Amino acid sequence: MSAPASPRKKPTQARSLATWNAVLEAAAHILRKSGPGALTTNAVAERAGVSIGSLYQYFPSKEAILAELVRRMKQDMIEDFAEVLDNPALCTGPVPDLVLALMRAGCKHHARDPELARRLEQIEVDMQMDAELAVMKATLSARFVQLLRGLGASDPEVASRDLGAMAMGMAHAALLSGDDDFEALAQRMTRAALGYLGHPPGA
Repeated sequence: MSAPASPRKKPTQARSLATWNAVLEAAAHILRKSGPGALTTNAVAERAGVSIGSLYQYFPSKEAILAELVRRMKQDMIEDFAEVLDNPALCTGPVPDLVLALMRAGCKHHARDPELARRLEQIEVDMQMDAELAVMKATLSARFVQLLRGLGASDPEVASRDLGAMAMGMAHAALLSGDDDFEALAQRMTRAALGYLGHPPGA
């Protein structure tokens, strides 16, 4: 994406927040139903019931809208993972239980809105990452590296990258095949992750 991928400004008042959210919900609807090729600022404004001028007050381009949707998805993921990573009982308990909880957390955004998640993850691959998104990704990655170090991984940075790529690849394959059994997916991802870590599933 070469167009600006950051909003012009973020809302501070209730009325402007309503416009902001209406634009993002409209864009999500278009993506979900018709794909990124159908998403234009005019189409989003029409769907949201706002003027194109109002849209441009906040988003200078469709790329900025898409980037904000990706940031929202990432923030949801961070919160889902934090529920596990901030749980002392899980983090100090049996490793298979911890890994399964993390894989379930990683599947939550797919389960909430499978088609939108699939579209946004495809868009993210080609998106120019801004500073805010880079910080979000780096913060989450650092938490996984710390966790893997505590689990005794010999190279936690590489392990974090490999496991993340493996989980994402399995999720994408499931979504492309139309598989929406996310509990079964989390179970398969857990077995694969435990195998990578050399950890017997029942240990």
